[in-house]
Amino acid sequence: MDPVRNPYAPGAGQRPPELAGRDNELGQFEVVLERIARGRPERSIVLTGLRGVGKTVLLNSFRSMAMQRLWGTGKIEARPDQSIRRPIGSALHMAIREIAPRHRAPDRVDDFLGVLKAFLARDPKAAKGSAISQLGIDVPMARGRADSGDLEIDLTELLTDAAGVAADLGVGIALFIDEMQDVPAPDVSALCAACHELSQNNGPLIVVGAGLPHLPSVLSASKSYSERLFRYVPIDRLDRQSSDVALLAPARREGADFDLQALDALYAAADGYPYFVQAYGKVTWDVATSSPVTPADVAVAAPIAAGELAIGFFGSRYERATPAEREYMRAMAMLGDDPVPTAQVAEELGRKPSSVSPARDSLIKKGLIYSSERGLIAFTVPHFGRFLRTQPG
Repeated sequence: MDPVRNPYAPGAGQRPPELAGRDNELGQFEVVLERIARGRPERSIVLTGLRGVGKTVLLNSFRSMAMQRLWGTGKIEARPDQSIRRPIGSALHMAIREIAPRHRAPDRVDDFLGVLKAFLARDPKAAKGSAISQLGIDVPMARGRADSGDLEIDLTELLTDAAGVAADLGVGIALFIDEMQDVPAPDVSALCAACHELSQNNGPLIVVGAGLPHLPSVLSASKSYSERLFRYVPIDRLDRQSSDVALLAPARREGADFDLQALDALYAAADGYPYFVQAYGKVTWDVATSSPVTPADVAVAAPIAAGELAIGFFGSRYERATPAEREYMRAMAMLGDDPVPTAQVAEELGRKPSSVSPARDSLIKKGLIYSSERGLIAFTVPHFGRFLRTQPG
């Protein structure tokens, strides 16, 4: 079929042509937005799941929903060993700029920008004013507000003031944080404290985070009350019906269709993971000569799609690992695809647990594995164990 009209979109964080199987999550967020707009108490939200299940896509969809309600929005992607002070300052600047033109009291907006300027000035990397000059904040810097140098105090004051500006307009502010598990531990604590203060005051500002499955334990280790502070929403692979819709709806809009047996084969190959559904769907469309797509088309396309995933999705991650880390992951893969005990991995390697813990800790830091619970580890990428078992030793 015509590759120019191929509707499928396998990409990092790229919205698929049909966002199937996520109606429940979208509906829940609609309720959250409405409750906050009416001054009702509501918790911040954390999306968790493996890579490739569509967390970033949902995060972006949530942001679009907030923008449609004329909220101020900002988004950051956390990075290991990088303070969130500057990224959050930039995100809030963007959020306030979205709502400022409608504010009846420009002085209120300028007051907040002065506080934001003071907040950014406490960033050690902004010693020469680079962070402030890049944002173009030309109001006088505030004194005695969000400038203590203690991130917990400063962030609480900054978010409180931002919520106040939004409340003047009867709207809210939504701050989106992707890869939230990579926020440094002290900054996680500060963020939780700020969200706690906002929840007590019903401030119209919500944090929506997305991260790997162990993100709840990261937050819980920071503040004990984080279990009650956030609403945790696990994002998993699609069921069969939703997977079929993700393939069929875009194809039918292009005047094409799939045999039921072809859908059977595609579900078996992609296993319901949204990224895989798009990857296999795209290649299958390209190799099919006519509609409807048949099982024979899938049989030709599946090895090609698997090869592309082996290079771009799995291989790129494998290449980031050192020889010792690859050895550790191979041992995990040989024990199966479910979470495995760390002691059993060491036993598979014929070594003491203490001698392999550096490789394990480094893999966790790189986001290739995670601790699903105490003493257990698993891959952050679905089917990664299967990929490793096909690689030469």
